Amino acid sequence: MASDGEVIARGDWYPAHSSRSAAAALVPRTGELIAIGADGVALSASVVSALSFSSRVGSIPRRIIFADGSIFETADNDAIDHYLRSSGHKSVSRAYRLEKLHPRILAFALLVILLGVGIYRYALPAIVELAVLVTPPIVPELISSGALSTLDKTALSPTRLSKDRQKIIVERFERVASGAEGEEGSYKLNFRAGGLIGPNAFALPDGNIVITDELVALAGGDDEMLAAVLAHEVGHVEGKHSLRQIYRAAGVAGLVMLIAGDVGSGVEDVLTQGGGLLALSSSRSAESEADRRSVDLMRNAGMDPVALVRFFDALEEKLADHSRTSMLSTHPGTPDRKDAIVKYGAGSH
Repeated sequence: MASDGEVIARGDWYPAHSSRSAAAALVPRTGELIAIGADGVALSASVVSALSFSSRVGSIPRRIIFADGSIFETADNDAIDHYLRSSGHKSVSRAYRLEKLHPRILAFALLVILLGVGIYRYALPAIVELAVLVTPPIVPELISSGALSTLDKTALSPTRLSKDRQKIIVERFERVASGAEGEEGSYKLNFRAGGLIGPNAFALPDGNIVITDELVALAGGDDEMLAAVLAHEVGHVEGKHSLRQIYRAAGVAGLVMLIAGDVGSGVEDVLTQGGGLLALSSSRSAESEADRRSVDLMRNAGMDPVALVRFFDALEEKLADHSRTSMLSTHPGTPDRKDAIVKYGAGSH
């Protein structure tokens, strides 16, 4: 314990309700602590029991508040801790002790990570399925309307296909869609010029399906192949795959924000708006399910049940897609999908 007159710590003294400061030293005197200025004059004094010591948090300067409201502030945290310990006070706050317990913090961080993984692997899929189950019809309609409107403004443009060409494709599409789940008119085909999207077809949650002029050109007049691609997209709608992807994306965004806290509006926008883009892709299992559904719908419509294989052949030939995995790692690679379609088509007679 510091003896009378021995300097405990040096710092700055602030009068009550003032930002004016003066260099000072904190010294003990029988039962009291005194803030003494550079000229040796006592600036403030209080009995120890009337003083208030701020808790230690990292390297933040310590504040000792005197009975008259004046404040002595010092960066010498160790000196204040030493004085408090020697005088029988609790010198280190609980927050500071937690800061110093690195193993506990690491264990806590590991626990948070494991909790996040558990939620992602087990809780999130269950929540997504429940959300899909209770979703009213108006929700997919609103999502689809907004998504198509955004795509029309940013990526797609009006189709350049002739009315006669559109009519031929629509007729085959309607034959396929007639065997699908849902009421008559549940599925609608939309023609667009794909632009940067290129040869593509995708399904929106409410049954609207978009096919690009570039995909029609890629087919080279093989309308059964186009019908098989559209049957695949109908399979996505039946399986509510895009709706699941949207809910999953929202769930992942919520999980990240729950763990990371306030991640900023920019990151929030990426996490939430990214769900719309994620909805245009599908998981491996969803793609495989839609492939099999294409086989069933094509057979029911009296067309080649494995015509979808010719679409993958066209991709390999014209777009040089010979890789075992496609551009999106969540999609099965083209050769694998062809093999699976042929095997399913042969075994589903």
